[in-house]
Amino acid sequence: MPFKRNTSGGEGGDGYASSGIQWQVLIVFACLGNIAVGQIRYSIPEEMKKGSLIGNVAQDLGLDVKRLRTGRARIVTGEGNQYTELNADKGILVVSERIDREQLCGDTTPCSFSFEIILENPIELHQITVEILDINDHAPVFRKNAMSFEISESATLGSSFGLESADDPDVGVNALQNYVLSQNDNFILKQHLNPDGSKYVEMILQKALDREKHPRLSLKLIAVDGGEPQKSGTASIDVTILDANDNAPIFNQTIYRANVKENAPKGSYIATVNASDADSGSNGIISYSLSNMKGHLVNIFNIDGTTGVISVAGNIDFEKDKRYEMRVQAKDQGGLTGTSKVIIDVLDVNDNVPVINVMSFSSTVTEDSPPGTTIAVINVKDSDSGQNGQVTCSIDKLLPFRIESSLANYYTVITESAFDREVLPEYNITITATDSGSPALSSLTTLCLKVSDVNDNAPVFDRATYSAYVAENNSPGTSIFRVKAIDPDSGQNARISYFLTETRVSEALASSYISIDPSTGVITTMRSFDYEQIKQLSFTVSAQDGGSLPLSSNATVNIFINDQNDNAPQILYPLQTGGSNLAEIVPRSADVGYLVTKVVAVDVDSGQNAWLTYRFQKPTDRALFEVGMQNGEIRTIRQITDKDAVKQKLTVVVEDNGQPSRSATVNLNVAVADSFPEVLSEFTELTPDKEYNDNLTFYLVLALAVVSFLFVTSLVVIISVKIYRWRQSNTYYQSNLPVIPYYPPQYGDTGGAGTLHRVYNYELYKTTDSRKSDYKFPGCGQNVMIVDPSAPGTIRRAENEKNILDEPDSPLEVGYVLILWLSVKMK
Repeated sequence: MPFKRNTSGGEGGDGYASSGIQWQVLIVFACLGNIAVGQIRYSIPEEMKKGSLIGNVAQDLGLDVKRLRTGRARIVTGEGNQYTELNADKGILVVSERIDREQLCGDTTPCSFSFEIILENPIELHQITVEILDINDHAPVFRKNAMSFEISESATLGSSFGLESADDPDVGVNALQNYVLSQNDNFILKQHLNPDGSKYVEMILQKALDREKHPRLSLKLIAVDGGEPQKSGTASIDVTILDANDNAPIFNQTIYRANVKENAPKGSYIATVNASDADSGSNGIISYSLSNMKGHLVNIFNIDGTTGVISVAGNIDFEKDKRYEMRVQAKDQGGLTGTSKVIIDVLDVNDNVPVINVMSFSSTVTEDSPPGTTIAVINVKDSDSGQNGQVTCSIDKLLPFRIESSLANYYTVITESAFDREVLPEYNITITATDSGSPALSSLTTLCLKVSDVNDNAPVFDRATYSAYVAENNSPGTSIFRVKAIDPDSGQNARISYFLTETRVSEALASSYISIDPSTGVITTMRSFDYEQIKQLSFTVSAQDGGSLPLSSNATVNIFINDQNDNAPQILYPLQTGGSNLAEIVPRSADVGYLVTKVVAVDVDSGQNAWLTYRFQKPTDRALFEVGMQNGEIRTIRQITDKDAVKQKLTVVVEDNGQPSRSATVNLNVAVADSFPEVLSEFTELTPDKEYNDNLTFYLVLALAVVSFLFVTSLVVIISVKIYRWRQSNTYYQSNLPVIPYYPPQYGDTGGAGTLHRVYNYELYKTTDSRKSDYKFPGCGQNVMIVDPSAPGTIRRAENEKNILDEPDSPLEVGYVLILWLSVKMK
């Protein structure tokens, strides 16, 4: 809704008094897409000091000052950027640079400039128009301060003489308003109005000149403006009276019209004016000149004083001036002049490229942004007019973007499809603005848009299944191999962690066998493997990224245990016992290759570690048997002779093929005989030995049990004695009797060296035949004890101890007797 605000007075203490500066504010809100639009118009006088208030933008737009700060309000486009400044903290618009209306607009009225203020989040566009009001800061100025005329005394009454016009850059009431001619009797001043509102004057002869009375006249021409206070400019007029020249030049046209293209080169032809003079001689010679030329037009056009040809002398810009109006003067030698008007229309040429201004741009977009997301807002302007100023914007069709026109000269860049950062992490968006001129002009700008990562890719292992080999009996902590996964995402979304899934391997969790480094993926062993217990580990490894919603993938790992030769062969047949093996009987009539027996062995290892070979440990020169290297069969290799012993003892070595190899041995007894009694008589001697060994084992076990019993009994006795002595010492202390030092019966006092109170010695004599061995037992030795003679109590106590030990039922004596008895039984 439009409204008007009236204020008065200057701003910022510049001393300028304004009689009612009118502020006009027009706010229009429109909604197109997501952009809010408003328009405000302010009017301020020129020459205001820097920092002077233009208007309260926040109040006039109905916005909160906080909205200006959070929306990063700023001036984005327009020629007013250098003159105004937005104070977002206070919401006001102030003057940032001195504004000269005449320099900014010349004689164009009204004088104004426009710019846009943009706010973000959401985007709001507000167009500001500032009108510059003129003040009377210029006085009328004549281009020539002195004018001279030569007028014939025969000049007819009513003859006109064109005078130089004054130039006042101000406009309106402050512009040139009137001309005044100094008081005289011959001339009066006549003012004329041009179509554009400017004035020009002529001096009219109202009374005949008399050269004899006044051969020379000096006049003053005063130009006055209408400002407050009023300002004026003065030019002198010198009139020289000549003899009669009674015809003034006359143009053949009252108005000349011509066209010229902007940017026409210097010297380009525009038009030719023509005037004639009825006089003859020097009074009929005419010269042409341009009059009533404003300051900036003096250097644009030129006229040939002799031919009347008007040509281009400077730069013509359609965007500054679309039409030029001037007066051309023809003057004869007698000083008579004639004038005519020349109107020159400027033809527009497409000489301005479109200007692209990026008003808002988001340099980063997430790859999951939906289609239709606004990326940028741009403003495009072309200073040309008509078709030359009509602009179209375009984007490369191969890019997933489109450009739409939201307002006049405003365009938005919008996404058309989803992004994939892993395919293309950034886009260079080139926006081309092309006008409709012939030839067309274009400009372009490039926006670099980066696509930020979203965790939309799970880690991928380089293989779906891994296989590795490790030897058994490995050391715990051995690194086996490394799994590797890659994630095409970036940053934290691509940071991969590895871990094991809880799968069971041989009734145990996989984590009890192996572990994995979560950062490197290196798999190490947790224990030593045994091929005979487990031959293969199969488990699953997961790789998980570090996204806020983590993604993961799995891979299968197979670890094969390689066998090592860590088990020796085991003999299954013949069975090995504590006693001698049964003999295999081979008849003396056995043929060569007779199968005696077969050694059966196994090896729990695998592969070549389980390949077994059989051989005899100590082969002889006259060997009667051989063993099959592969099958373990023992066969005769020759005929049996009478020289061959009946009893044959063979030792077979079973060896595997590992590195290093392991082996086992087995002993076999082979009897070479034709009848069983013969074999029995040969092996009968072995039976007593077996019985003897069995008896020996029994007695040894019994002796160990007895000795253990005696040790426990002795320990109980010693503890009892200790308790007894402790009670005796307490008794002595309580009765205040002198304490008699106690010495154990087995040891002496500090004065002597103690030993066991009894010493038993025995000797063992044994022949080569253990069953005929003899034992010799000498008598018991004497007790040895050294005591201090000065301690009678000690002697008595030692004697008591001796009596105790000499008793038949002394525990130590009983123990020795049992040991001797067992020795006799063993004999």
